[in-house]
Amino acid sequence: MKETAPTAKAAEETKASEASAEPAPVVAAAPEFADLPPVLIVAAECAPLAKTGGLADVVGALPKYLAKLGVDARVIMPFHRDIKARFRYETTHLFDYNASGVWPSRFVGIEKLEHEGVTYYFVDNEYYFGGDIYSGGNFEGQQYGFFVQAVCDALPNLDFNPGIVHCNDWHTALIPFKIKARAKREGSWPPATVLTIHNLAFQGTFGDDLESKLIGDDERAFAWDLGCWNMLKAGIDVSDRVNTVSTTYANEICTPAFGEGLQNDLAHVRDEGRLWGILNGIDTDVWNPQTDPCLPARFSADDMAGKRECKRELLAELGLDDDVDAPLIAMVGRLTPQKGLELVPGIVDSLVPMGAKFVILGSGYPELEWQMRELEGRYKGRVCSYIGYNGDLSHRIYAASDFFLMPSAFEPCGISQMIAMRYGSLPIVHETGGLVDTVEPYNQFTGEGCGFSFARFDFWDAVEACKRALEIYGDTAIMRRLTSNAMERDFGFDRCARMYAEMYRSMM
Repeated sequence: MKETAPTAKAAEETKASEASAEPAPVVAAAPEFADLPPVLIVAAECAPLAKTGGLADVVGALPKYLAKLGVDARVIMPFHRDIKARFRYETTHLFDYNASGVWPSRFVGIEKLEHEGVTYYFVDNEYYFGGDIYSGGNFEGQQYGFFVQAVCDALPNLDFNPGIVHCNDWHTALIPFKIKARAKREGSWPPATVLTIHNLAFQGTFGDDLESKLIGDDERAFAWDLGCWNMLKAGIDVSDRVNTVSTTYANEICTPAFGEGLQNDLAHVRDEGRLWGILNGIDTDVWNPQTDPCLPARFSADDMAGKRECKRELLAELGLDDDVDAPLIAMVGRLTPQKGLELVPGIVDSLVPMGAKFVILGSGYPELEWQMRELEGRYKGRVCSYIGYNGDLSHRIYAASDFFLMPSAFEPCGISQMIAMRYGSLPIVHETGGLVDTVEPYNQFTGEGCGFSFARFDFWDAVEACKRALEIYGDTAIMRRLTSNAMERDFGFDRCARMYAEMYRSMM
């Protein structure tokens, strides 16, 4: 049949009908990783609730940034004394029970808190968590062995059904072992498991007297040759994915030099495709020199005037000589042998006569604390050793310093050097682990780079790297270029969270 053209009246009616029709609604695309199952992150500490080191920063930032990608990630941790003091009246009691196994104290209370957009679950037991975050000695093994058991017992009863359980360091490393043993016993399907190694040097190895509390007979039958008194080894051997916090460290720990006795286990995990290296990031909302409320003045890569004012104020605050033009070298972190503290007295002795000033913030081994105090006494007005933890002060130190010294013997990742660069403080580092992955050494021929480094863990090499830094300090153009390079590097946690989401997806 021959088609006929529509009449003028019909055309007008059609046009009017189209004009009056509502536009089709715009459907927002689902977040990229919204298809992933819920994730429960298990850790001993988590910023801003309880913190002793970089582990807390990572655990604190990860759920917030995973949420941006569409992942429902929540945290479970001990109800430490300081958390209870701050939030006891804001938490909701979910349930309580007696932990399975043989423990001097078995009560477990499960509390829930919504704080700054993150859901937290707390394991409450005053006997184990009423003191320090880490009690030390053999009791620390009981402390976190109990925590592991309490988490495993609580999992089936939470108001949350995680498809992935993400554990962190030895304190939680027995969880993948235990939930897989239970699933095998019950004929059920366990959630996928991830173990993040923030520092391989700490493995949760305690005496045989603790083993009977940690491992039941049926669990030992699950893997009779596992050597479960080493909690970290148990997690490495059975977790679906194991990751470290930098690419270089992931390679290093498969070697005898850095493997801490577990290099063969880790090389096996690597060969099976279960080992990942995911570089840590920092929370750029917290660490931002343009908005940081802890600073006396704000600044940016485009306007550095505020940094000079921060330096002037810090020198006065700490009682250092008020010469704002002298180079200021900072250290912030734990005072332990890992951090290369054995090199520091010699470095200070060599650089103070060259005009450098030092500020050191941290706590740790008593003998190292004493050495840092002794340096302050020897160079009063040129060296300040603040022994202890002061979060607000750490912000001001990063902002005021010209250089940031981090001569670590080994470094799984390191966050301090990232923060330092964010605040325009140029790192001076040993070329190891995550320091290799984050600090590009200054190249005098191309002008590229954002810091200084030395290859051998050696006093002479470390001092030479520091001297190279001081040599360029007086060249305003070079300092401006390197500082700009450092501040423009992207260490935001968005990239880090995306890598974790990719690792989660690889298990699905």
